[in-house]
Amino acid sequence: MTSRLITPKLAEQLKQYPLYSQDGKKKDAICQCVFFLGNLRWYVLEGQPEGDDFTLFAIVVGFAETEYGYASIKEMESINLEVAPNLPKIPILQDMTFKPCPIENIPDEKLQSFLSNMYDREEI
Repeated sequence: MTSRLITPKLAEQLKQYPLYSQDGKKKDAICQCVFFLGNLRWYVLEGQPEGDDFTLFAIVVGFAETEYGYASIKEMESINLEVAPNLPKIPILQDMTFKPCPIENIPDEKLQSFLSNMYDREEI
């Protein structure tokens, strides 16, 4: 599969984290990479090839609400943000400075608030 977002290095890295491999790890799940478009962030936890596409499992921050979800690389690569009529459209990009780490260590206030709401509540 040829992909602008799934580099050979990232594809190799995600072989160790196929879909469902981090189930139940909660805040200890390892974020493998981050994709972004403006204020939108995809914190990728898992991924694997599926046919001629690549499916990711990520926490998406910056839409109306933060949530876990699946993403298709083909769909992500087709998304471009138009800033102004005569300017080039902006594609989703990978944060090349990001180093894999537990999601609880990522300094993103919205992400951490989401994780606290999911996992820090006392059960009644």
